[in-house]
Amino acid sequence: MRRMLSVALILTVLAGCQTASSRQVEAAQEVPETAPKEASRTLGSSTEARDFADWVATFRREARDQGIGESVLASAFDEVRFQPRVIELDGAQPEFVRPIWSYLDTAVSATRIEQGRKQLATHEDAASAATQRYGVPKEILVAIWGIESNYGANFGGFSTIDALATLAFEGRRSEFARQELMAALRILQAGDIDASHMRGSWAGAMGHTQFMPSSFEAYAVDGDADGHRDIWGSISDVMASTAHYLDRAGWRAGEPWGVEVTLPQGFDYTQASAAIRRSSEQWASEGVAAVNGRALPNFDEAAILVPAGASGPAFLVGPNFRAILRYNNATSYALAVGTLANRIAGRPGIDQQWPRDQKPLSRSQVRELQQLLNRQGYATGTPDGILGPNTRRGLRDYQRSVGLVPDGFATQALLDRLRG
Repeated sequence: MRRMLSVALILTVLAGCQTASSRQVEAAQEVPETAPKEASRTLGSSTEARDFADWVATFRREARDQGIGESVLASAFDEVRFQPRVIELDGAQPEFVRPIWSYLDTAVSATRIEQGRKQLATHEDAASAATQRYGVPKEILVAIWGIESNYGANFGGFSTIDALATLAFEGRRSEFARQELMAALRILQAGDIDASHMRGSWAGAMGHTQFMPSSFEAYAVDGDADGHRDIWGSISDVMASTAHYLDRAGWRAGEPWGVEVTLPQGFDYTQASAAIRRSSEQWASEGVAAVNGRALPNFDEAAILVPAGASGPAFLVGPNFRAILRYNNATSYALAVGTLANRIAGRPGIDQQWPRDQKPLSRSQVRELQQLLNRQGYATGTPDGILGPNTRRGLRDYQRSVGLVPDGFATQALLDRLRG
């Protein structure tokens, strides 16, 4: 059984271990991002326990020097616990990555659509008030709520203080976690929430729509005018805060996030990139058309995205898609939010079929793909198993050189061809 040691318990244990006090205390070592984590490690020894207790005491002094009051420090740190599961999750990088269609099957399931419509009907006033104030459509707000926490059914059971203290003490991004922990203390000091109710994910994201503490400080709003910004218990605050975030991220009222499109015969897939932006009028002049037969949305800067390559759906996305990416910088996430919002509002989903027969590459296979491309002169950067812009660019260059459609979509067939 894993043990989770509070500082109070640590100090009690140490009080009975005076014979160990003469031993040298080892400093907590920073774990490289690429190093495997010890999944079941706990603070089992008195030395490790002392390290965590000393770290908490030092951080507590720093927080006091920055103006955090004693009562807040006591509520946050008197019973703070090291959470081994947080370190386990922080180090977990799954070998197999879900293809985008599998992600969307879950994120935009029939159940989630139905629940989204029910939640919107139940909280119509709160969602409409946020829309009126910030210009973000209510179905977008509800979609983010649905994807982030399944409409509040699961926004995480970790104490935010525990999670961030654990990550700051022994995480891959300790300095980032330290900053977020200090922000969490400032939130407690402001009185928006108390430590026992400040709960969320293992990474420190909080509440119904999963704000990090620094994002809470910057964007959280008191939507119900009760004097507190409560993204755990007030749906009015949740809706207003989420809308404010998107507003500050550049949301343009009255514009859609994007539209599914068909591409003309002979389309140059090297132009299908988030970095290449043209007006809707320019794309239309090249033969890009909405699948519903209507005119394209009037975007001044729009990009074509083909997340599953030439054999899957294509989308024309505008500034509001980029605003959603500011919330979570993953194309699959932004596409899920936009699609779920459409379905909640009664609009159609994605029309074109995904290439479900394509088996996704594992991280080790992507790393091999990158190595093979680099060896043949198609630069992808340092092989890391992640299909980022550099890898897609190198893959497109290779595809073009061998007469294939340069869509940058990594497949098993391409890997086999590179191996050959």
